[in-house]
Amino acid sequence: MGSALIEKAAAYARFHHEGQVRKGEAREIYITHVEEVAGLVSDFGGDEVAVAAAWLHDIVEDCTPTIEDIESEFGSGVASVVAEVTDDKSLEKAERKSLQIATAPRKSLAACLIKWADNSSNLRAIAKSPPPWSVSRKREYIAWAQRVTGALQHKPADALTYFEASVSMAVRSLEN
Repeated sequence: MGSALIEKAAAYARFHHEGQVRKGEAREIYITHVEEVAGLVSDFGGDEVAVAAAWLHDIVEDCTPTIEDIESEFGSGVASVVAEVTDDKSLEKAERKSLQIATAPRKSLAACLIKWADNSSNLRAIAKSPPPWSVSRKREYIAWAQRVTGALQHKPADALTYFEASVSMAVRSLEN
């Protein structure tokens, strides 16, 4: 899916995530995660607003732009979806994680697709390039991701199937 909006969001994400790396063993460049999430959202049937927002899903949390900047650059539709999937970093981590579960049932379809894709990508990263976490922390993350996605109101079959395969991969990696 290559609309002008999506291409602009991809370029914006590449620029703002420049130099960032993932926490995993491979220390891969961060944009690979963002690109994977955007691709999955497209594969799951997301429209151009959903895919553009997927490219931007970590911008406000991890980079300097604000939701207002996103709205100015990409419009209120994209900004609204990005806001739905952005944690308030002023809150403690446990509260942010709890809020993701509590707000999941009220997410738009686009935000749900991003949550399915983001959590699937993170679970596959645990399996393929694990972060330097204890096994118990990885298990907690897997369980938390299942609670978040389980609470989402939109459960497209392909997203659910992909997520379940991602859970299996992550769990199997902990058994080795």
